[in-house]
Amino acid sequence: QVQLVESGGGSVQAGGSLRLSCAASGRTFSSYTMGWYRQAPGKQRELVADITVSGSTRYADSVKGRFTISRDNANNTVYLQMNSLKPEDTAVYYCTRYARAIPQGSPAYWGQGTQVTVSS
Repeated sequence: QVQLVESGGGSVQAGGSLRLSCAASGRTFSSYTMGWYRQAPGKQRELVADITVSGSTRYADSVKGRFTISRDNANNTVYLQMNSLKPEDTAVYYCTRYARAIPQGSPAYWGQGTQVTVSS
């Protein structure tokens, strides 16, 4: 079974930083694209960032230049470094794993989510 456990969420003032971590279990972690999604109240779930097996990344336009996704395959961990946080970044953030090496379709596995609240 695949388990994804997020940590690092919390409350921060606008302009501050947080780093989210996701500890993943399950075989061949390094064989899958990992990602971060978020959902804010009244909004659709959206992709924040993901990172492929080869290290290719993509980001939502709203977070480009502020957020950085990375992975440590040796420790089965994916990170989301969030800088220059804005109130509109407030959401529940989910760690995800796709079913395949490429980010095709929706992620197959989801963590429970961690709340990020940014105050002005």
